Amino acid sequence: MNPLISIIIPCKDIDPQTSECIQKCKELDYDNFEIIVLPDHEHSFLPQVKIVATGEVSPGKKRNIGEKNSTGEFLAFIDSDAYPQKEWLKNAIEYFNDPDIAAVGGPGITPVEDQILEKAGGYVLSSFMMGGLSNRFRLGKSIVSKDIHSCNFITRRSIIEKIGGWNEKYWPGEDTLICLNIDKTGKKMLESADVVVHHHRRPLFTRHIKQVSRFGMHRGFFAKRFPETSLRFNYFIPSILVVFMLIGSVFSFFEKSFFPYFIFIFGMYILAVLVASFLAYTDGKDLRLLPLVFAGMIVTHFIYGIYFIAGLLSSELER
Repeated sequence: MNPLISIIIPCKDIDPQTSECIQKCKELDYDNFEIIVLPDHEHSFLPQVKIVATGEVSPGKKRNIGEKNSTGEFLAFIDSDAYPQKEWLKNAIEYFNDPDIAAVGGPGITPVEDQILEKAGGYVLSSFMMGGLSNRFRLGKSIVSKDIHSCNFITRRSIIEKIGGWNEKYWPGEDTLICLNIDKTGKKMLESADVVVHHHRRPLFTRHIKQVSRFGMHRGFFAKRFPETSLRFNYFIPSILVVFMLIGSVFSFFEKSFFPYFIFIFGMYILAVLVASFLAYTDGKDLRLLPLVFAGMIVTHFIYGIYFIAGLLSSELER
């Protein structure tokens, strides 16, 4: 099986990370692909690359423009701040021998060359303390999925045409919606452990917090608007933590007998975060990871939880 695959890379401009992505795509162990890059504005010629200027539009619209300017039987979407492992397409295409498979994704792992603050952000996201979604950010087991992330998303052109493409209104969250539409076709989606990209992280703390707040806001809104795949208990856990801390601290102030229970539960949470931070240190072999991951994880839980509640209470989201 060696069909033409169109690699589609939406971006704002062709910066160093986008250039890295393009170069790594050229080095793939697969010999039948085209590369389509979608910056906001015109760019000078790049060998073996089709450049389509899109204007300042949403990532979903960029991907739709990329699909319309592509010729492949399969479409491989990757973020401009990521780059594929050499076997990315070769491994992915094998799964499409099963006609019931509509889309294939896999983990977006933190590049080894990332700086310490980016690595710390990666360890936060890939920790067991992030629940089931940590599978997106580390090498794990292959699973049938309802929600593949857009940084590593390979699908059949026929499926994209059938469901009408990507949602152009929401970002982030456009990957959740395209997966919801694929799920409605009755086809399966697979997250495979051997379909891997390396995804540069937002460094702790400012840019990481900004990203997490967007994720929380959109997931909270989607839990209400698109409950089919977003109304899941694990998405609510950070918000439950926020509410518990707020109500528990106030209640403990007025009811002293509750205080030991409050401290015990909070202490168990802190212990779990410490364990996750120590695991990051043992894997990364850098003592600086201990305090960074510890603080980053607590901040991530609380920011996500607060913005998830805000999303639940929102009547609509603006891009």
